[in-house]
Amino acid sequence: MTAAVPAWARPAEAPLSPRDALTRVVYLMDRSLAPGQKIKAFRRARDVVDEVERLRGPDELAAMAAAGKLTDLPGIGASTAAVIAQALAGDVPERVRDLEASTAVPLSEAGAPYRAALAGDCHLHSDWSDGGAPIRDMALAAMGLGHRWMVLTDHSGRLTVAHGLNAERLTEQLDVIAALNAEMAPFRILTGMEVDILEDGTLDMTPEMLARLDVVVASVHSKLRMDRTAMTHRMVRAIADPNVDILGHCTGRKLSSSGEQPTSDAEPKRPPSDFDAELIFAACAKFDVAVEINCRPERQDPPDDLLELALEWDCKVSIDTDAHAPGQLEWQAYGCDKAAAHGIDPNQIVTTWDADRLLAWTGAHAT
Repeated sequence: MTAAVPAWARPAEAPLSPRDALTRVVYLMDRSLAPGQKIKAFRRARDVVDEVERLRGPDELAAMAAAGKLTDLPGIGASTAAVIAQALAGDVPERVRDLEASTAVPLSEAGAPYRAALAGDCHLHSDWSDGGAPIRDMALAAMGLGHRWMVLTDHSGRLTVAHGLNAERLTEQLDVIAALNAEMAPFRILTGMEVDILEDGTLDMTPEMLARLDVVVASVHSKLRMDRTAMTHRMVRAIADPNVDILGHCTGRKLSSSGEQPTSDAEPKRPPSDFDAELIFAACAKFDVAVEINCRPERQDPPDDLLELALEWDCKVSIDTDAHAPGQLEWQAYGCDKAAAHGIDPNQIVTTWDADRLLAWTGAHAT
């Protein structure tokens, strides 16, 4: 029997426990790209609730709320206290109701069939690298969205993040995923990595370790301003690697800083890398590597003209969130609208496939 989807991973339509109410606030703030410090306050409050209930029993919070003393607890301020008190009173907290409405991810009528067809997400991160939640919470959130599988793709360790995975930690993570899969079946956590494409086009993980993974997303994260010829060579070499399945956020552009919603008329915070797109997508077509539609609001990568070129080369597509928190898994709606605007055949989108078909495809790359 699969693990139950927790209340915090679903729209709040019934009373929540204080812990679930605070976690739902974090989820909704994450999906809206709220500033990290504000989100951190609600995470801290959730930890305080856990500690109080563990050390003083389940009735202590209610007693403190009745006495108006919740803010006496270190880490509990007026906003978090209001959420706790309203949850204890059996209400859906006002903060939760407001965020449910104000942070909803838009989805067009044309994009809705694509969203309904999605079976999973091939690019997301956990707190094993630079994500903000445990693997299990990411999986529970994916289940709450109706996914049947997800690919965990924490970063490789040399360049991207200080806490990226080396071969030893990746091996340890594979054991953790195996245990979670036994618990959460029939939902499946597929093994993967977002591996850095190094300056010479090699990958930031041993071929032996990459060969053990179900899905490998290869992305450029450094030296983004390389000259056109060098960048093209770098990317083509990575695409040709038999362990690579998906080319992640191909231009590396950012329309806004992380934590900021982009505006249509703003200058990009980081311009796209310069490369020969015709050669890049020809290589993706030749080596059967999917081009990612990266759904992060501040990325929206590739731009429309490059996505159209990839489709002219008949490249497969992967609609991925690049989520670093559970609420961000809802961002696939942005990619679904982009897919609809370009008239992409859903069968061309690998994230609509069941897990067995996906694994047959990725497994064929290494042979």
